Amino acid sequence: MKRILSIVFGLWMFLIPPQAWSIQSLTSSDIPDPVRITSVEGITEYQLANGLRVLLFPDMTKETITVNITYLVGSKHENYGETGMAHLLEHLVFKGTPRHPNIPQELTERGARPNGTTWTDRTNYFETFRATEENLRWALDLEADRMVNSFIAQKDLDSEMTVVRNEFEAGENSPWNVIRQRILSAAFEWHNYGKTTIGARSDIENVPIDRLQNFYRTYYQPDNAVLVVAGKIDEEKTIALVNDYFGPIPKPERVLPKFYTTDPDQDGEKRVIVRRVGDAQIVGAAFKTSALSHEDAAPLEVLSTILTDNPSGRLYKALVDTQIASYVYGYVHLWKDPGIMMAFAEVPNEKSIEVARDAMIKAYGEVIENPVTEQEVNRAKSNILKRIELAFNSSERIGLQLSEYIGSGDWRLMFIQRDRVKDVTVEDIHRVAANYLKEDNRTVGMFIPVDKPDRTKIPEEVNISELVTDYLGGEGLEAGEAFDPTPENIESRTVRHELANGMEIAFLSKKTRGSSVNFNFTIRFGNEENLKNKGFTGDYTSRLLDKGTASKSREEIKDEFDRLKANVSFFGSASAVSINGETVKDNLPEVLNLIKEILHEASFPKEELDKMILENITNIESQMSDPIALASNRMSRHSNPYDKDDPRYQLTFEESIAAHKAVKLEDVRNFHKEYYGANHGTMAIVGDFDEEKVFEALKDMLGNWNSKAEYTRLHGRIGKNPVINEALETPDKPNAFFLATQQFEMNDSHEDYPALVLGNFMLGGGFLNSRLAVRIRQKEGISYGVGSGFGASPIDKVGNFQTYAIYAPENLKRLEEAFREEITKVLEEGFTEEEVAAAKSGWLQNRSVSRSQDNYLAGALNGNLFLKRTIEWEQELEDKVNALTPKQIQEAMKRHLDLNKMSIVKAGEFNK
Repeated sequence: MKRILSIVFGLWMFLIPPQAWSIQSLTSSDIPDPVRITSVEGITEYQLANGLRVLLFPDMTKETITVNITYLVGSKHENYGETGMAHLLEHLVFKGTPRHPNIPQELTERGARPNGTTWTDRTNYFETFRATEENLRWALDLEADRMVNSFIAQKDLDSEMTVVRNEFEAGENSPWNVIRQRILSAAFEWHNYGKTTIGARSDIENVPIDRLQNFYRTYYQPDNAVLVVAGKIDEEKTIALVNDYFGPIPKPERVLPKFYTTDPDQDGEKRVIVRRVGDAQIVGAAFKTSALSHEDAAPLEVLSTILTDNPSGRLYKALVDTQIASYVYGYVHLWKDPGIMMAFAEVPNEKSIEVARDAMIKAYGEVIENPVTEQEVNRAKSNILKRIELAFNSSERIGLQLSEYIGSGDWRLMFIQRDRVKDVTVEDIHRVAANYLKEDNRTVGMFIPVDKPDRTKIPEEVNISELVTDYLGGEGLEAGEAFDPTPENIESRTVRHELANGMEIAFLSKKTRGSSVNFNFTIRFGNEENLKNKGFTGDYTSRLLDKGTASKSREEIKDEFDRLKANVSFFGSASAVSINGETVKDNLPEVLNLIKEILHEASFPKEELDKMILENITNIESQMSDPIALASNRMSRHSNPYDKDDPRYQLTFEESIAAHKAVKLEDVRNFHKEYYGANHGTMAIVGDFDEEKVFEALKDMLGNWNSKAEYTRLHGRIGKNPVINEALETPDKPNAFFLATQQFEMNDSHEDYPALVLGNFMLGGGFLNSRLAVRIRQKEGISYGVGSGFGASPIDKVGNFQTYAIYAPENLKRLEEAFREEITKVLEEGFTEEEVAAAKSGWLQNRSVSRSQDNYLAGALNGNLFLKRTIEWEQELEDKVNALTPKQIQEAMKRHLDLNKMSIVKAGEFNK
């Protein structure tokens, strides 16, 4: 490839706008071949001559590819007056290049699932798309071009600044977000980890474009980036393509700035208090820790799990089991530089937050006074390793998670941390607890003088290059088969069965990465008459199923699922309960046997019911001044057509609190005895499993288990209330919420259904490329989150169209005008041929991406059993969508959408 000399190019980079360079004008004859660096468990690292590091992770089991580029720049790298710059730049990089002037449109047309994220040490951009060479070439070209050719223009900053400010305001609405940030800012005295990634409002509003451009040109370069390509790829061809697209970008002459600021050893407990309007009391505590690369990181992660896991964690037992608090969670931030361990608890309004604070502090102290046991350590390790091992079953998940470890120093830290977790001992936990969980290293509040400071010495930076050199890791997971996600192929591979009691089962057996298997099943019961006034009883029954059995406690059930490497969730309502799960082939029989025990022998412990009621009430109280919750509840109540005794009736917040308090354990246990049974159930299993053994297990588990109650499905209908346009006042909330809804009689068999699906996709779907997003977010910068949704029941004639937006209250008039103008324009003028063609391509490819996910297939096959459909119904819908003309779409939308029939609810601080 004929390259322009690096020195000359390096001067050009700082004298002319970045978009002046184009890889399109270069050839590939003189670019050196990439150098293979190392390979660990199926992931291979290469390095290009310009310094770009490339990780390739082939996985032939999925019909998708994920391209993820990570830049080693985050909020840590921002200077005075530049807070939030890395995140703001993330937004602007989506604004286009000369070769890709409309990136959201391209992403939508390709059916991609994209995003960009900013964190402390890194920024990344990714897209998952259907696995074709054309799509891969497009994605590589896109990322290579916007690496150095993004516009970063003043006009885009003008519109996007208000969008980011709106995102900032949304964060300020959250008590959890606010208290977390205040604790971080107190704990980190000088290091930028103490500053929020989104930045200060003043910096967001006032940052000059030239500083953003300089920031971009400094950090968005090949020698400061790591590219990951994961999925259905040919490694040799892919690295050649990467070199073709990224290789022509010369290595810059600039030297990256070095950041040398470190925090001093903390010399006393710190306490902070936030006083704001809100509904939730929250207490938190934090301790400074090592970096991810340090050997202490693994025992610190295990210690954090021992403390905060639900329900076995020590903080959970000290605060939730005693009903001092309703909810506890925590984590440890293991970053490139020394990080922090944090935990939070939500405290009901009628409880004392001071008592909760003291109980939390005491629980931390008791880790040293009452050391952890081997059982606690093994349970925590099992929990952590299960998450890691299940993540490895998906190349897409790993492809994205690698960004965190890249930002923390090197991608191989993911494997090193895993290996270190396996080796953690009780003695390791004792050591790190004694060193880090000191009073003088704690942040919850005020300064307290002491005669003899007991300071924690935070480990110095590790030489990561030495640490990862020659690291090879363990054996990679077994690869699965290449699977074509077309409805025709899915249907040809699906086998259906029926149990003696009528329960229907669908099996889709295929070889998967790591021998993973997903399952989804639903049991249905009751009717409109016998379920009256049982809505909350049914809900609690399903949620309490896995909280204890005749022979196992909640803790023991969770430990068993962790041992079996299974993620299993139970949820439901008054008329159905669903179980979703993921595990591996060898463990599926044991997992099903444990689910059988849970379904048949649930004990419904009173203490678990009491904790759940307290958690639900506290959660409701925390929403009672939130604009999104208030507007959504008001709209749901307005649209709801059901009587108060119907389980689908929408309650007010106050009614809901009273209903939670009224739930009785005896009613829950009786509901389980009378209603639960599998004779009206359906189930689907997708992945690697022994069909014969599993079918025999299911016959024993469900085949003779019948509901005593008469069953008729609950028929849906639309509400008939008049149109409303209401504004709800929410004091001291800088972010407002807009919601518009219209209901009409339609199911998904209606002739206009395909046209409305694609029409909504163009109006308010896609990735920042819909009519509403382009107008309200991209051009006018009114809203960070804006879009629309359309759905219709597969059985009942219940159709619903809805639009939403978050925004600053002072922009209400502009928002409503833009909303009405865009919908009117669609109804009067329709869409162009180009829009429709692009939307079809994106929508169809997105559905193919969905069918590549085994959890989606399990849910779809399960639902289709109930609907008496096959997966080929999807192909029929796609064919109908693909045949649509712009005129047909416009006419269908005109027949059903009417601004005069749309109810609107706004919530925000409008009086201010």
